[in-house]
Amino acid sequence: MPEVLSPAELRALDRAHVWHPYGPMPGRQEPLVVESASGVRLRLAEPAHGQRELVDGMSSWWSAVHGYNHPVLNEAARGQLDRMSHVMFGGLTHEPAVRLATRLVEITPEPLRHVFLADSGSVSVEVAVKMCLQYWRSAGRPAKQRLLTWRGGYHGDTWQPMSVCDPEGGMHELWSGVLPRQVFADAPPAGFDAEPDAAYAQHLRELIAEHADRLAAVIVEPVVQGAGGMRFHSPAYLRVLREACDAHDVLLVFDEIATGFGRTGELFAAGHAGVSPDVMCVGKALTGGYLTMAATLCTSRVAEGISRGDVPVLAHGPTFMGNPLASAVACASVDLLLGRDWRQEVERIGTGLRDGLAPAAELPGVRDVRVLGAIGVVQLDHEVDMAAATRAAVREGVWLRPFRDLVYTMPPYVTDDEDVARICRAVRAAAREG
Repeated sequence: MPEVLSPAELRALDRAHVWHPYGPMPGRQEPLVVESASGVRLRLAEPAHGQRELVDGMSSWWSAVHGYNHPVLNEAARGQLDRMSHVMFGGLTHEPAVRLATRLVEITPEPLRHVFLADSGSVSVEVAVKMCLQYWRSAGRPAKQRLLTWRGGYHGDTWQPMSVCDPEGGMHELWSGVLPRQVFADAPPAGFDAEPDAAYAQHLRELIAEHADRLAAVIVEPVVQGAGGMRFHSPAYLRVLREACDAHDVLLVFDEIATGFGRTGELFAAGHAGVSPDVMCVGKALTGGYLTMAATLCTSRVAEGISRGDVPVLAHGPTFMGNPLASAVACASVDLLLGRDWRQEVERIGTGLRDGLAPAAELPGVRDVRVLGAIGVVQLDHEVDMAAATRAAVREGVWLRPFRDLVYTMPPYVTDDEDVARICRAVRAAAREG
Protein backbone atom coordinates (compact mmCIF):
# COMPACT_ATOMS: atom_id res chain seq x y z
CA MET A 1 0.00 0.00 0.00
CA PRO A 2 1.29 3.48 -0.78
CA GLU A 3 2.15 5.81 2.06
CA VAL A 4 -0.86 7.75 3.33
CA LEU A 5 -0.26 11.46 2.81
CA SER A 6 -1.75 14.12 5.03
CA PRO A 7 -3.88 16.87 3.45
CA ALA A 8 -1.01 19.32 4.02
CA GLU A 9 1.45 17.00 2.25
CA LEU A 10 -0.97 16.51 -0.65
CA ARG A 11 -1.41 20.25 -1.07
CA ALA A 12 2.35 20.82 -1.01
CA LEU A 13 2.97 18.17 -3.66
CA ASP A 14 0.00 19.43 -5.67
CA ARG A 15 1.40 22.95 -5.64
CA ALA A 16 4.86 21.72 -6.67
CA HIS A 17 3.85 19.38 -9.48
CA VAL A 18 0.19 19.47 -10.53
CA TRP A 19 -1.08 21.89 -13.16
CA HIS A 20 -4.79 22.54 -12.67
CA PRO A 21 -7.27 23.62 -15.39
CA TYR A 22 -7.12 27.25 -16.48
CA GLY A 23 -4.54 28.04 -13.82
CA PRO A 24 -0.91 29.13 -13.48
CA MET A 25 1.96 26.95 -12.30
CA PRO A 26 2.25 26.95 -9.34
CA GLY A 27 -1.39 27.67 -8.56
CA ARG A 28 -2.43 30.81 -6.71
CA GLN A 29 -5.45 29.27 -5.02
CA GLU A 30 -5.24 26.30 -2.70
CA PRO A 31 -7.58 23.51 -3.86
CA LEU A 32 -9.73 21.58 -1.40
CA VAL A 33 -8.69 17.95 -0.97
CA VAL A 34 -11.53 15.49 -1.64
CA GLU A 35 -11.11 12.08 0.01
CA SER A 36 -14.35 10.45 -1.19
CA ALA A 37 -17.71 11.12 -2.79
CA SER A 38 -21.13 9.49 -2.48
CA GLY A 39 -24.57 10.48 -3.67
CA VAL A 40 -24.39 14.22 -4.29
CA ARG A 41 -21.77 14.89 -1.60
CA LEU A 42 -18.04 15.40 -1.72
CA ARG A 43 -16.27 14.50 1.53
CA LEU A 44 -13.23 16.65 2.23
CA ALA A 45 -10.04 15.37 3.81
CA GLU A 46 -10.34 18.15 6.39
CA PRO A 47 -12.96 20.80 7.14
CA ALA A 48 -13.06 23.95 5.03
CA HIS A 49 -14.86 27.02 6.33
CA GLY A 50 -16.57 24.82 8.89
CA GLN A 51 -17.73 22.19 6.40
CA ARG A 52 -16.51 18.61 5.98
CA GLU A 53 -19.04 17.63 3.29
CA LEU A 54 -20.16 19.67 0.31
CA VAL A 55 -23.19 19.19 -1.91
CA ASP A 56 -21.87 19.16 -5.47
CA GLY A 57 -23.71 21.83 -7.42
CA MET A 58 -21.60 21.26 -10.55
CA SER A 59 -22.01 17.53 -11.28
CA SER A 60 -18.21 17.56 -11.71
CA TRP A 61 -18.37 19.89 -14.69
CA TRP A 62 -21.80 18.61 -15.73
CA SER A 63 -20.91 14.91 -16.01
CA ALA A 64 -21.95 13.18 -12.76
CA VAL A 65 -25.69 13.27 -13.45
CA HIS A 66 -26.35 10.17 -11.28
CA GLY A 67 -24.23 11.40 -8.39
CA TYR A 68 -21.20 9.54 -7.04
CA ASN A 69 -20.46 5.98 -6.02
CA HIS A 70 -23.62 4.73 -7.70
CA PRO A 71 -24.09 0.97 -7.17
CA VAL A 72 -25.24 0.31 -10.75
CA LEU A 73 -22.28 2.07 -12.29
CA ASN A 74 -19.88 0.58 -9.76
CA GLU A 75 -21.10 -2.90 -10.66
CA ALA A 76 -20.75 -2.20 -14.39
CA ALA A 77 -17.14 -1.13 -13.83
CA ARG A 78 -16.30 -4.09 -11.60
CA GLY A 79 -17.88 -6.58 -13.96
CA GLN A 80 -15.99 -5.22 -16.94
CA LEU A 81 -12.69 -5.14 -15.00
CA ASP A 82 -13.04 -8.88 -14.45
CA ARG A 83 -13.23 -9.39 -18.23
CA MET A 84 -10.83 -6.76 -19.63
CA SER A 85 -10.17 -3.12 -18.95
CA HIS A 86 -8.80 -2.31 -22.40
CA VAL A 87 -7.99 -3.75 -25.78
CA MET A 88 -6.99 -1.87 -28.92
CA PHE A 89 -9.85 -1.03 -31.27
CA GLY A 90 -7.87 -1.35 -34.51
CA GLY A 91 -8.81 -4.66 -36.06
CA LEU A 92 -10.68 -5.76 -32.94
CA THR A 93 -14.10 -5.09 -31.46
CA HIS A 94 -15.95 -6.03 -28.29
CA GLU A 95 -19.44 -6.14 -26.85
CA PRO A 96 -19.37 -2.98 -24.68
CA ALA A 97 -18.42 -0.71 -27.59
CA VAL A 98 -20.89 -2.35 -29.97
CA ARG A 99 -23.69 -2.09 -27.42
CA LEU A 100 -22.87 1.54 -26.70
CA ALA A 101 -22.75 2.59 -30.34
CA THR A 102 -26.04 0.80 -31.02
CA ARG A 103 -27.66 2.43 -27.99
CA LEU A 104 -26.52 5.90 -29.05
CA VAL A 105 -27.96 5.39 -32.52
CA GLU A 106 -31.26 4.32 -30.95
CA ILE A 107 -31.63 7.39 -28.73
CA THR A 108 -30.18 10.21 -30.87
CA PRO A 109 -32.16 11.93 -33.64
CA GLU A 110 -32.59 10.26 -37.00
CA PRO A 111 -30.75 9.94 -39.35
CA LEU A 112 -27.58 9.72 -37.21
CA ARG A 113 -26.46 6.14 -37.79
CA HIS A 114 -22.69 5.85 -37.31
CA VAL A 115 -20.62 6.34 -34.16
CA PHE A 116 -16.96 7.24 -33.67
CA LEU A 117 -15.93 6.73 -30.03
CA ALA A 118 -13.48 9.36 -28.81
CA ASP A 119 -11.51 10.07 -25.65
CA SER A 120 -13.01 13.42 -24.65
CA GLY A 121 -15.49 16.07 -25.72
CA SER A 122 -12.85 18.24 -27.33
CA VAL A 123 -11.52 15.29 -29.33
CA SER A 124 -15.05 14.46 -30.47
CA VAL A 125 -15.29 17.98 -31.91
CA GLU A 126 -11.91 17.50 -33.63
CA VAL A 127 -13.31 14.31 -35.16
CA ALA A 128 -16.51 16.10 -36.23
CA VAL A 129 -14.52 18.80 -38.00
CA LYS A 130 -12.28 16.23 -39.65
CA MET A 131 -15.37 14.33 -40.85
CA CYS A 132 -16.79 17.47 -42.45
CA LEU A 133 -13.53 18.52 -44.09
CA GLN A 134 -12.87 15.03 -45.41
CA TYR A 135 -16.44 14.67 -46.65
CA TRP A 136 -16.04 17.65 -48.96
CA ARG A 137 -12.52 16.65 -50.03
CA SER A 138 -13.88 13.21 -50.93
CA ALA A 139 -16.68 14.92 -52.88
CA GLY A 140 -14.14 16.81 -54.98
CA ARG A 141 -14.78 20.15 -53.27
CA PRO A 142 -11.64 20.72 -51.18
CA ALA A 143 -12.21 24.49 -51.05
CA LYS A 144 -15.03 23.86 -48.57
CA GLN A 145 -12.81 23.93 -45.49
CA ARG A 146 -14.01 26.77 -43.26
CA LEU A 147 -16.43 26.57 -40.37
CA LEU A 148 -19.21 28.96 -39.38
CA THR A 149 -20.43 29.42 -35.85
CA TRP A 150 -21.96 32.15 -33.75
CA ARG A 151 -20.21 34.20 -31.12
CA GLY A 152 -20.47 33.27 -27.48
CA GLY A 153 -19.70 29.60 -28.07
CA TYR A 154 -17.25 27.15 -26.55
CA HIS A 155 -16.29 23.80 -28.06
CA GLY A 156 -13.14 22.66 -26.26
CA ASP A 157 -9.47 23.32 -25.78
CA THR A 158 -7.81 21.47 -28.67
CA TRP A 159 -6.95 23.11 -31.98
CA GLN A 160 -10.01 23.06 -34.24
CA PRO A 161 -12.45 23.41 -31.33
CA MET A 162 -10.55 26.50 -30.15
CA SER A 163 -10.97 28.03 -33.60
CA VAL A 164 -14.77 28.05 -33.23
CA CYS A 165 -14.81 29.38 -29.67
CA ASP A 166 -15.60 33.07 -29.35
CA PRO A 167 -12.44 34.86 -30.61
CA GLU A 168 -13.00 37.98 -28.51
CA GLY A 169 -13.03 37.79 -24.74
CA GLY A 170 -13.09 34.01 -24.72
CA MET A 171 -10.61 31.63 -23.14
CA HIS A 172 -8.72 31.18 -26.40
CA GLU A 173 -8.32 34.80 -27.49
CA LEU A 174 -4.57 34.32 -27.03
CA TRP A 175 -4.46 32.17 -30.18
CA SER A 176 -6.55 34.40 -32.45
CA GLY A 177 -3.66 35.10 -34.82
CA VAL A 178 -2.61 31.46 -35.07
CA LEU A 179 -5.82 29.43 -35.23
CA PRO A 180 -7.63 28.74 -38.51
CA ARG A 181 -9.81 31.73 -39.38
CA GLN A 182 -13.47 30.81 -39.22
CA VAL A 183 -16.69 32.70 -39.98
CA PHE A 184 -18.53 34.16 -37.00
CA ALA A 185 -22.16 35.20 -36.90
CA ASP A 186 -23.42 37.49 -34.16
CA ALA A 187 -24.35 35.77 -30.91
CA PRO A 188 -27.94 34.49 -30.95
CA PRO A 189 -30.41 36.79 -29.15
CA ALA A 190 -30.82 35.74 -25.55
CA GLY A 191 -33.86 33.95 -24.18
CA PHE A 192 -35.08 30.39 -24.68
CA ASP A 193 -38.69 31.56 -24.74
CA ALA A 194 -38.01 34.83 -26.56
CA GLU A 195 -39.83 35.50 -29.80
CA PRO A 196 -37.40 34.68 -32.64
CA ASP A 197 -35.74 37.76 -34.13
CA ALA A 198 -36.48 37.83 -37.87
CA ALA A 199 -33.53 40.12 -38.56
CA TYR A 200 -31.15 37.77 -36.78
CA ALA A 201 -32.54 34.76 -38.64
CA GLN A 202 -31.93 36.62 -41.89
CA HIS A 203 -28.39 37.45 -40.73
CA LEU A 204 -27.70 33.71 -40.35
CA ARG A 205 -29.16 32.90 -43.76
CA GLU A 206 -27.19 35.62 -45.51
CA LEU A 207 -23.90 34.71 -43.86
CA ILE A 208 -24.26 31.04 -44.78
CA ALA A 209 -25.20 31.96 -48.34
CA GLU A 210 -22.28 34.39 -48.66
CA HIS A 211 -19.66 31.86 -47.58
CA ALA A 212 -21.30 28.64 -48.80
CA ASP A 213 -18.68 27.87 -51.46
CA ARG A 214 -15.99 27.68 -48.77
CA LEU A 215 -18.02 26.40 -45.83
CA ALA A 216 -17.59 22.79 -44.77
CA ALA A 217 -19.98 23.07 -41.86
CA VAL A 218 -21.85 25.17 -39.35
CA ILE A 219 -21.15 24.12 -35.75
CA VAL A 220 -23.11 25.37 -32.72
CA GLU A 221 -24.15 24.41 -29.22
CA PRO A 222 -27.92 23.95 -29.51
CA VAL A 223 -30.11 26.00 -27.15
CA VAL A 224 -27.47 26.50 -24.43
CA GLN A 225 -24.07 28.07 -24.94
CA GLY A 226 -22.13 26.60 -22.04
CA ALA A 227 -18.65 27.68 -20.98
CA GLY A 228 -18.80 30.63 -23.37
CA GLY A 229 -21.35 32.37 -21.14
CA MET A 230 -24.21 30.07 -20.09
CA ARG A 231 -26.55 31.81 -22.53
CA PHE A 232 -29.91 30.34 -23.63
CA HIS A 233 -31.40 30.99 -27.06
CA SER A 234 -34.54 30.17 -28.99
CA PRO A 235 -34.65 26.72 -30.64
CA ALA A 236 -36.06 28.49 -33.71
CA TYR A 237 -32.53 29.47 -34.74
CA LEU A 238 -31.59 25.80 -35.03
CA ARG A 239 -34.35 25.38 -37.59
CA VAL A 240 -33.02 28.39 -39.49
CA LEU A 241 -29.56 26.83 -39.54
CA ARG A 242 -30.91 23.48 -40.73
CA GLU A 243 -32.86 25.10 -43.58
CA ALA A 244 -29.98 27.34 -44.64
CA CYS A 245 -27.44 24.51 -44.55
CA ASP A 246 -29.72 22.35 -46.69
CA ALA A 247 -30.30 25.18 -49.13
CA HIS A 248 -26.58 25.91 -49.57
CA ASP A 249 -25.03 22.45 -49.30
CA VAL A 250 -23.34 22.92 -45.94
CA LEU A 251 -23.12 20.33 -43.18
CA LEU A 252 -24.60 21.06 -39.75
CA VAL A 253 -22.86 19.99 -36.53
CA PHE A 254 -24.45 20.13 -33.08
CA ASP A 255 -22.14 20.08 -30.09
CA GLU A 256 -24.29 18.37 -27.42
CA ILE A 257 -21.41 17.59 -25.09
CA ALA A 258 -22.88 19.73 -22.31
CA THR A 259 -26.55 19.64 -23.32
CA GLY A 260 -27.00 15.94 -24.04
CA PHE A 261 -28.63 13.34 -21.78
CA GLY A 262 -31.45 15.47 -20.46
CA ARG A 263 -29.78 18.57 -19.02
CA THR A 264 -32.02 21.06 -20.88
CA GLY A 265 -35.27 19.16 -20.37
CA GLU A 266 -35.05 17.22 -23.62
CA LEU A 267 -32.88 14.13 -24.00
CA PHE A 268 -30.87 16.11 -26.55
CA ALA A 269 -31.24 19.86 -27.01
CA ALA A 270 -31.92 19.37 -30.72
CA GLY A 271 -35.26 17.96 -29.63
CA HIS A 272 -36.45 21.44 -28.63
CA ALA A 273 -36.26 22.40 -32.31
CA GLY A 274 -37.33 19.11 -33.85
CA VAL A 275 -34.31 19.05 -36.17
CA SER A 276 -31.36 16.74 -36.62
CA PRO A 277 -27.76 17.63 -37.50
CA ASP A 278 -25.48 15.83 -39.93
CA VAL A 279 -22.94 15.33 -37.16
CA MET A 280 -23.46 15.35 -33.38
CA CYS A 281 -20.96 15.32 -30.51
CA VAL A 282 -21.82 13.92 -27.08
CA GLY A 283 -19.75 13.49 -23.94
CA LYS A 284 -19.64 14.62 -20.29
CA ALA A 285 -22.68 12.76 -18.86
CA LEU A 286 -22.11 9.83 -21.26
CA THR A 287 -20.35 7.76 -18.56
CA GLY A 288 -22.07 9.43 -15.62
CA GLY A 289 -18.80 11.12 -14.72
CA TYR A 290 -16.93 7.84 -14.12
CA LEU A 291 -14.49 7.79 -17.04
CA THR A 292 -13.50 10.06 -19.87
CA MET A 293 -15.34 9.23 -23.09
CA ALA A 294 -17.21 10.99 -25.88
CA ALA A 295 -18.69 10.13 -29.24
CA THR A 296 -19.16 11.70 -32.65
CA LEU A 297 -22.22 10.51 -34.55
CA CYS A 298 -22.90 11.14 -38.23
CA THR A 299 -25.37 10.32 -40.96
CA SER A 300 -24.87 7.70 -43.64
CA ARG A 301 -24.46 10.54 -46.14
CA VAL A 302 -21.36 11.74 -44.32
CA ALA A 303 -19.91 8.29 -43.64
CA GLU A 304 -20.47 7.00 -47.17
CA GLY A 305 -19.17 10.23 -48.67
CA ILE A 306 -15.88 9.90 -46.79
CA SER A 307 -15.62 6.21 -47.68
CA ARG A 308 -15.96 6.95 -51.41
CA GLY A 309 -13.00 9.34 -51.45
CA ASP A 310 -9.42 8.90 -52.67
CA VAL A 311 -8.54 8.26 -49.02
CA PRO A 312 -11.53 6.10 -48.07
CA VAL A 313 -10.88 6.02 -44.33
CA LEU A 314 -11.36 8.49 -41.51
CA ALA A 315 -7.73 8.88 -40.47
CA HIS A 316 -8.25 9.11 -36.74
CA GLY A 317 -7.70 6.46 -34.10
CA PRO A 318 -7.02 7.28 -30.44
CA THR A 319 -5.15 4.64 -28.46
CA PHE A 320 -8.02 4.28 -26.02
CA MET A 321 -10.77 4.49 -28.63
CA GLY A 322 -13.75 2.34 -27.66
CA ASN A 323 -12.19 1.54 -24.27
CA PRO A 324 -14.19 -1.44 -22.92
CA LEU A 325 -14.28 -0.17 -19.34
CA ALA A 326 -15.59 3.26 -20.34
CA SER A 327 -18.00 1.71 -22.86
CA ALA A 328 -19.48 -0.66 -20.26
CA VAL A 329 -20.00 2.14 -17.76
CA ALA A 330 -21.46 4.38 -20.47
CA CYS A 331 -23.98 1.67 -21.41
CA ALA A 332 -24.95 1.33 -17.77
CA SER A 333 -25.20 5.12 -17.37
CA VAL A 334 -27.46 5.55 -20.39
CA ASP A 335 -29.69 2.67 -19.30
CA LEU A 336 -29.81 4.03 -15.76
CA LEU A 337 -30.92 7.42 -17.07
CA LEU A 338 -33.55 6.08 -19.44
CA GLY A 339 -34.79 3.51 -16.93
CA ARG A 340 -36.18 6.17 -14.61
CA ASP A 341 -38.22 9.34 -15.04
CA TRP A 342 -35.29 11.62 -15.80
CA ARG A 343 -37.60 14.21 -17.33
CA GLN A 344 -39.51 14.56 -14.07
CA GLU A 345 -36.22 14.79 -12.16
CA VAL A 346 -34.98 17.61 -14.38
CA GLU A 347 -38.32 19.43 -14.15
CA ARG A 348 -38.31 19.10 -10.35
CA ILE A 349 -34.78 20.50 -10.10
CA GLY A 350 -35.69 23.29 -12.51
CA THR A 351 -38.67 24.26 -10.36
CA GLY A 352 -36.47 24.31 -7.27
CA LEU A 353 -33.85 26.43 -9.04
CA ARG A 354 -36.45 28.94 -10.25
CA ASP A 355 -37.91 29.30 -6.76
CA GLY A 356 -34.58 29.38 -4.99
CA LEU A 357 -32.69 31.67 -7.34
CA ALA A 358 -35.47 34.22 -7.91
CA PRO A 359 -34.47 36.29 -4.84
CA ALA A 360 -30.98 36.72 -6.34
CA ALA A 361 -32.45 39.14 -8.86
CA GLU A 362 -32.76 41.70 -6.04
CA LEU A 363 -29.12 41.49 -5.01
CA PRO A 364 -26.79 44.39 -5.82
CA GLY A 365 -24.65 43.69 -8.87
CA VAL A 366 -26.90 40.98 -10.32
CA ARG A 367 -27.71 41.52 -13.99
CA ASP A 368 -29.83 38.45 -14.75
CA VAL A 369 -31.19 35.22 -13.29
CA ARG A 370 -32.17 32.43 -15.65
CA VAL A 371 -33.09 28.74 -15.47
CA LEU A 372 -33.52 26.10 -18.16
CA GLY A 373 -33.93 22.41 -17.42
CA ALA A 374 -31.54 21.59 -14.58
CA ILE A 375 -29.35 24.66 -15.22
CA GLY A 376 -29.47 27.73 -12.98
CA VAL A 377 -27.49 30.90 -13.74
CA VAL A 378 -26.96 34.15 -11.87
CA GLN A 379 -25.14 36.68 -14.04
CA LEU A 380 -23.37 39.59 -12.38
CA ASP A 381 -22.55 43.01 -13.80
CA HIS A 382 -18.89 42.49 -12.93
CA GLU A 383 -16.19 39.81 -12.99
CA VAL A 384 -16.82 37.41 -10.16
CA ASP A 385 -14.26 37.27 -7.34
CA MET A 386 -13.80 33.51 -7.54
CA ALA A 387 -12.04 33.14 -4.20
CA ALA A 388 -14.69 35.12 -2.31
CA ALA A 389 -17.59 33.46 -4.15
CA THR A 390 -16.16 29.99 -3.55
CA ARG A 391 -15.68 30.67 0.16
CA ALA A 392 -19.26 31.88 0.44
CA ALA A 393 -20.61 28.74 -1.26
CA VAL A 394 -18.46 26.42 0.84
CA ARG A 395 -19.67 28.09 4.04
CA GLU A 396 -23.18 27.09 2.90
CA GLY A 397 -21.97 23.51 2.41
CA VAL A 398 -21.95 23.57 -1.42
CA TRP A 399 -19.31 23.24 -4.11
CA LEU A 400 -19.66 25.71 -6.99
CA ARG A 401 -17.17 26.83 -9.63
CA PRO A 402 -18.02 30.39 -10.76
CA PHE A 403 -16.32 31.91 -13.79
CA ARG A 404 -16.21 35.23 -15.60
CA ASP A 405 -19.36 37.10 -14.49
CA LEU A 406 -21.35 33.96 -13.68
CA VAL A 407 -22.36 32.00 -10.61
CA TYR A 408 -24.20 28.95 -11.88
CA THR A 409 -25.21 25.41 -11.01
CA MET A 410 -25.91 22.15 -12.82
CA PRO A 411 -26.80 19.70 -10.03
CA PRO A 412 -26.87 15.92 -10.40
CA TYR A 413 -30.35 14.77 -11.36
CA VAL A 414 -30.64 12.78 -8.11
CA THR A 415 -30.30 15.94 -5.96
CA ASP A 416 -33.29 16.10 -3.61
CA ASP A 417 -35.37 19.20 -2.95
CA GLU A 418 -33.61 20.05 0.30
CA ASP A 419 -30.21 19.99 -1.35
CA VAL A 420 -31.47 21.98 -4.35
CA ALA A 421 -32.60 24.64 -1.85
CA ARG A 422 -29.18 24.53 -0.20
CA ILE A 423 -27.49 24.96 -3.60
CA CYS A 424 -29.69 27.99 -4.26
CA ARG A 425 -28.70 29.52 -0.94
CA ALA A 426 -25.06 28.98 -1.85
CA VAL A 427 -25.49 30.56 -5.29
CA ARG A 428 -27.13 33.60 -3.70
CA ALA A 429 -24.34 33.86 -1.13
CA ALA A 430 -21.66 33.53 -3.81
CA ALA A 431 -23.37 36.19 -5.93
CA ARG A 432 -23.66 38.49 -2.92
CA GLU A 433 -20.05 38.13 -1.81
CA GLY A 434 -18.38 37.58 -5.17
